[in-house]
Amino acid sequence: MTLEGKSVAILIAPRGTEEPEFSKPKQAVEDAGGKVTVVSFEPGKARTVNSDLDEGASYPIDKTFSEVKADDFDGLVVPGGTVGADKLRGSVEAISFIRAFFDQKKPVAAICHAPWTLIEAGVLEGRTLTSYPTLKVDIENAGGAWTNEEVVVDNGLVTSRDPNDLPAFCAKLVEEIAEGVGAAPAGGN
Repeated sequence: MTLEGKSVAILIAPRGTEEPEFSKPKQAVEDAGGKVTVVSFEPGKARTVNSDLDEGASYPIDKTFSEVKADDFDGLVVPGGTVGADKLRGSVEAISFIRAFFDQKKPVAAICHAPWTLIEAGVLEGRTLTSYPTLKVDIENAGGAWTNEEVVVDNGLVTSRDPNDLPAFCAKLVEEIAEGVGAAPAGGN
C-alpha cells in the first residue's frame, strides 16, 4: 500500500501524547511514502511521554492549529495518551480541525484515549469503534458502539485500544488513507 502524494496530519500535545502512539503511525505513513505534518498548539518542539508519566522524545512541530485546514490533508492521525487526549479535547481549535475531517469524509485514525477528541467533536453517533477500555461508557454515552478488538474500521475511522495494537492500527490507517474514503458525521452533516 502506498501513500505517495498523500499528506497526513498527526497531532501532538506537549508532555501528553504517548510516544509509540505518535512515532509508530508517523513512521508507518512515511514508510508508505506519505508526507507527515506534525500539528500542535504552539510552534517549536513538543515532548511526548511514555506510559503517561515518563518523558519521551522531542519532535519539531510543523504547523499550529491556526495554520492548517483539513482541506490541506488526505487523512488525520490522533495519537493517545491520557493527558495528551485531554489537552486536545479541551482545545476548540483542535476539535474544529478534527471535526472538519469528518465533514469532508476523510480518513481519521485514533488510538487509545484519542477517541475522547472524537466524542468532543460529536462524530461518534452510530459508529462502531474501540479505544482504551476505560472510554467504553464515554463512547456509548456519545452514541457509539464500543467493541474490544485490536483494530476497528468504520467507514474510514480507524481505532485501536493501546500500544500493543500498533502494528494492526498502523497497517489499517495506511490502508484507509490510501483508499481515501472517510465517513460524514452522524446525521450526514
